[in-house]
Amino acid sequence: MKNVEIYTDGACSYNPGPGGWGVVLIYKGIEKRLSGFEDNTTNNRMELLAVIKALEELKEKCNVSLYSDSAYVVNAFLENWIEDWILKDWKTANKKEVKNVDLWKKLYDLTKKHKITWFKVKGHADNKYNNICDSLARGEVEKFENQNKGE
Repeated sequence: MKNVEIYTDGACSYNPGPGGWGVVLIYKGIEKRLSGFEDNTTNNRMELLAVIKALEELKEKCNVSLYSDSAYVVNAFLENWIEDWILKDWKTANKKEVKNVDLWKKLYDLTKKHKITWFKVKGHADNKYNNICDSLARGEVEKFENQNKGE
């Protein structure tokens, strides 16, 4: 199996508002950068979408080291929240529907295709690739905001 490192980040202005996501995939020292935008979204949706988009890029089963500054995303797997949600038919401990369930289901399906080790990194700190992802995500939001300044 191929060993791939993935770094992800999401950003959002006004929350909800315009949002972006950024990804860096690294395989055998080669970097691939991806980013995207959504108009009316939240930071958590962008964090999830970044991981989804990254995993969708993998064409075969991989050993993945996945780095994110989102406790929301990482802890869902490290703390087994997602397994609990599934057992409770996508309900929280308070019996409320899990927020962003559409993305969580998609992400869960993607995680079953790979062997993923999750790493929580400190955001806006000294992690080079997390900072690149943050810049990609924020860049998507800035592009949108700059295009709409004249309206």
